[in-house]
Amino acid sequence: MKILLLTGATGFVGRNVILRQLEQGTRIFAPVRDADKLRRQLVSEGLSAESVNPLPSNPSSWGTIEPTHALLSAGVLFARNREEYFKTNVDWTLEILRALPETCRTVVLSSQSAGGPTPTGQSSRSESDSDAPVTWYGESKLELEQAIQRFFPTRMITILRPPMILGARDTATLPLFKMGRNFIRTKPGLRKKQFSFIAIEDLVDAISAAFELDASGPFYISSDQTISDFDLIDTAAQAVGGRGVTLPVPLSLVKLASLLVDSIPALRKSAPSLTRDRAKEIWPNRWVVDSNAFRTATGWRSRHNLNHALHSACEFFSKEGLLANRNNA
Repeated sequence: MKILLLTGATGFVGRNVILRQLEQGTRIFAPVRDADKLRRQLVSEGLSAESVNPLPSNPSSWGTIEPTHALLSAGVLFARNREEYFKTNVDWTLEILRALPETCRTVVLSSQSAGGPTPTGQSSRSESDSDAPVTWYGESKLELEQAIQRFFPTRMITILRPPMILGARDTATLPLFKMGRNFIRTKPGLRKKQFSFIAIEDLVDAISAAFELDASGPFYISSDQTISDFDLIDTAAQAVGGRGVTLPVPLSLVKLASLLVDSIPALRKSAPSLTRDRAKEIWPNRWVVDSNAFRTATGWRSRHNLNHALHSACEFFSKEGLLANRNNA
């Protein structure tokens, strides 16, 4: 039987991985801080509250388990300082890795942020480009990758660097849909920005493919479709029946907003992507990656476009009562 250890089980990626793996008869162990939250989410999906085995977050309290596979998808996206990012994204993840059997096939989710934006003059970033993270989050993910390569050089660990991930259960995109109902929608910067993305279903497929590799990476993985910031906002608006227009806001105003967010705790909590550090990822105009190396290594292909990803997310929010029915918008 396949036995999977999964970190980040209550997060966006983890919830989708659980659904796929349970369909395949996998036994899942999940280190979580809040076991009740995990059980509530399982029940909301129509699953038994006991279908996933919760574990303490501290590996020394696990007892004896022998996972055949592990997916380490947990991580801090937004923190108050550099140390908080490194405590979870690096130190805790390494602690988990040390507790796993050497024979465990492991996939670690890093991030496009570990590499940084697309180099100037190039259409996309690939694994051959020098890494240049621009935020503490990106630096923590890069440090994790480098630590894995230093401490576990012979282990079967594959590192994946997805870009923005879109689809059902992604609560981070809920404000995007709410903005989509406004007549005036805004986007940072006067210039059109280009991005890679990946639909959650394609990411789950990529994780399954990565389990078949021995020890490789980091690999960039993304949809074949490159999108703009206008595409992202306007497609979300279409999904909720919005009929307004998207207007660019000068970056000088966005930078001013980031200063305010950093100085006011309530704003920092409600708009964590606009802190001065995380806002550094807003300034570049191109965050596009090339997935050819992973496709060649595994035969994996993306199948879902932006329209599918955002409409799936919208349908999930409507079902959960987080958005009114689109027909009533």
